[in-house]
Amino acid sequence: MEISYLTDAASMLLRWLHLIVGIAWIGSSFYFVWLDNSLKPPTNPKLKEDGVGGELWAMHGGGFYNPQKYAVAPKHLPEDLHFFFWPSYTTWITGFLLISTLYYFQAATYMVDPAISSVTPYQSIGIGIGTLVLGWIVYDQLARLLIERSQLVFAIIYVAFVTGVSYVLCHLIAGRAAYIHVGAMIATTMSANVFFWIIPAQRKQVAAMKRGEEVDPILGKRAKQRSYHNNYLTLPVLFAMISNHYASTYNHAHAWLVLILIMLGSVLIRHFFNLRHKGENRWEYPIVGMAIILAVLVWIAPKPTTALAGKPVPTLAEIAAIAQTRCTGCHAEKPTIMPVAQMGIMLDTPARIKQYAQRMNERAFVLKNMPLANITQMTDEERAKIGAWFAAGGK
Repeated sequence: MEISYLTDAASMLLRWLHLIVGIAWIGSSFYFVWLDNSLKPPTNPKLKEDGVGGELWAMHGGGFYNPQKYAVAPKHLPEDLHFFFWPSYTTWITGFLLISTLYYFQAATYMVDPAISSVTPYQSIGIGIGTLVLGWIVYDQLARLLIERSQLVFAIIYVAFVTGVSYVLCHLIAGRAAYIHVGAMIATTMSANVFFWIIPAQRKQVAAMKRGEEVDPILGKRAKQRSYHNNYLTLPVLFAMISNHYASTYNHAHAWLVLILIMLGSVLIRHFFNLRHKGENRWEYPIVGMAIILAVLVWIAPKPTTALAGKPVPTLAEIAAIAQTRCTGCHAEKPTIMPVAQMGIMLDTPARIKQYAQRMNERAFVLKNMPLANITQMTDEERAKIGAWFAAGGK
């Protein structure tokens, strides 16, 4: 069995599992933040006496639910207490295995872009892993120093840090890898929050109750602060994770700024929902957030280009020769670079080239995101020929 096929199969299974456990983690995170923001002080004297600080009546799937949150802790530790941590841990583990399979084991293809910098594959791997570690250290130190003093100051400095990381990565490694690693850095921080702060705080609370001691309220407060940070970081991470499908973002001359602006817009939208759960309808936040994202999309839209103005229209034979040299390694009945024809697109015969003329023009000429990482070194002149041939009818 070919190693390329094994890599492809492993990435498929890991991506699928990563998506499943990620949905579980994000779903529980969103639910509990919504729950916290939606709780109302109890009216039942018995609940107040028991230490309940808020409750909510809800209906789902035909059933009535009455979740309650204690101001600090219940009087007695329940026998069956559920902790939410495995969705976070498995999301990070599968994510790291996936990034290793797709990027680190194939660094020469996915991490390195000679047009950006001269880093070697091994150096690019070190940059990637170092980014994950550095991201957590900087975030955690900033949080320790600032979140008790000013959440706003913390947010401004952290955004500046992420912006700096985005700028540096986009000037060291391939744009696609840079975006993924910014997202992975933030996701690592989120999972580290669970591992180093949220779960330890919960275990200390339980241990105190088992010893018959009062539970320190600061434990829950600090854990909840980190949980809220995770909530705001979720949408930026999700965009970074899907960005590899949208080369117009990570291939832009100012890709780092494109990424930061889209992430900022998503945070504003998330902030609107968090406020709305508390009964505040601050519509300026989603309006500004969407305006930022739409403005970025307009800004990065490919500009009309005149391909080979004044020169003869390239023939199908010329385009077939370009495809044979630059494209069939990934797009052929029997490709040589990938295990199977990617996206099911084959460009190994004139008939197939005509069939996929529009896709070929979009990817090679307009968006310039194919070949992937320009692994086969397609030239600007060859791209212009494809554009001119398609503009003339693609025949």
